[in-house]
Amino acid sequence: MYGHVEKLAEEIKKGASSIEGVEAKLWQVPETLPEEVLGKMSAPPKSDVPIITPNELAEADGFIFGFPTRFGMMSAQFKAFLDATGGLWRTQQLAGKPAGIFFSTGSQGGGQETTALTAVTQLVHHGMIFVPIGYTFGAGMFEMEKVKGGSPYGAGTFAGDGSRQPSELELEQAFHQGKHIATITKKLKGAA
Repeated sequence: MYGHVEKLAEEIKKGASSIEGVEAKLWQVPETLPEEVLGKMSAPPKSDVPIITPNELAEADGFIFGFPTRFGMMSAQFKAFLDATGGLWRTQQLAGKPAGIFFSTGSQGGGQETTALTAVTQLVHHGMIFVPIGYTFGAGMFEMEKVKGGSPYGAGTFAGDGSRQPSELELEQAFHQGKHIATITKKLKGAA
């Protein structure tokens, strides 16, 4: 809604694209809130990133899903999109595909890990393979002097009131996640 997830997604795409032979694409899910409500929330206009349809998921070899957190879970917009993937679930078109997640919350207690844990259920029902970043980001995972979002589940940022933008360290973690999951996706596709 305010661009925090999109900024992380752009870095994730750069990281994924840094792996030879990997083509990464950005998509956004459809907005579910009326324009009137978005205006009252002072939401900026949507970017020109294409809007994805559920069936387009079947074309991908792997995924890194990003979403803002609402009350410790993925936003309703993203949940609505996943709710529309019943046809893919019925035919198991996403089964066996690797998937990672990343997120943005308003505060440190805003639910980055609960969002990750509740999002995993969506992947499990599709039979996707959840690929966390674990502690592969190294020293960046142990930063204690600066505010830093993210966790072993995936990259993240803290938006505060919306004015705080992802830090350099958060963007580096996002780049790392893209590279990490693209490497695993490429290995899995090559083994198939």
